Amino acid sequence: MLDTKILSGIEASHALYDSLHDRIHTLKEKGITPGLAAILVGEDPASQIYVRNKTKRFDALGLKSDLYRLEDSVSQKELLDLIAKINADDSFHGILVQLPLPKHIDSDKVIHAIDPKKDVDGFHPENAGLLSIGRPRFVPCTPKGIMFMLKHFDVDLNGKHVVVVGRSNIVGRPVSVLSSLKSLGNATVTLCHSGTSDLKHFTQQADVVVAAMGSPEFLDASFIKEGACLVDVGINRIERDGKSVIVGDVNQPSVTGKASSLTPVPRGVGPMTIAMLVENTIVSAELLLLN
Repeated sequence: MLDTKILSGIEASHALYDSLHDRIHTLKEKGITPGLAAILVGEDPASQIYVRNKTKRFDALGLKSDLYRLEDSVSQKELLDLIAKINADDSFHGILVQLPLPKHIDSDKVIHAIDPKKDVDGFHPENAGLLSIGRPRFVPCTPKGIMFMLKHFDVDLNGKHVVVVGRSNIVGRPVSVLSSLKSLGNATVTLCHSGTSDLKHFTQQADVVVAAMGSPEFLDASFIKEGACLVDVGINRIERDGKSVIVGDVNQPSVTGKASSLTPVPRGVGPMTIAMLVENTIVSAELLLLN
């Protein structure tokens, strides 16, 4: 039985924050305070907590962070008008529109309306295209955080087989591209999804498995080979013993002792997502100096 190493997102995120202080200081010396405009539509409790945690981290680092709260009933035009206003405001280097949005609003139109040079979530088609050709400007925060964690904990992807389970544009697709880039991972990547036949055939070959399918505790020890590294992106709320608990896509008790390393849920990938939003906003401010 292996001694499974826990890859703490808290530890990795604090390592990133420590590395940002000099960059922030350099920007402020030139009169630039990196700024984020966060837009929250409606009263979804999870979204409110998530946005609050993000803005608190900006405040702790001495960065600018403004929150725009809109009612569920806000029209699409009103939201697009607000985005246009923030696009034109030079004090904001990043714009975050918290998803999901109400059903009457077209999320694609909202994402497309954000200035791609302020798209610190990395969802705009221009930024997705730059990533796909290996010249990323802004990388979606969760995949970028995963790559940082693996490097921080000395998980070498060079020549390894990475299997990504889940093909979303937010996590699965971008992390598969990042892992394959020669400059970042140089791994051989297999992208699996809900339509994959015999999923175990692929995951049992993997040196690293990124589980991002949104299925509570789906991936157990039978899916992996001994010594695999598991990155658990899932955040699922379930009932257990009469209590509401948060679990990942990996059955963590099952894989402990077989996996070489594992990101916990919570306190794994989650903190890295916020950390990378901060760094992307700083990158946006730095790019402003170059233009």
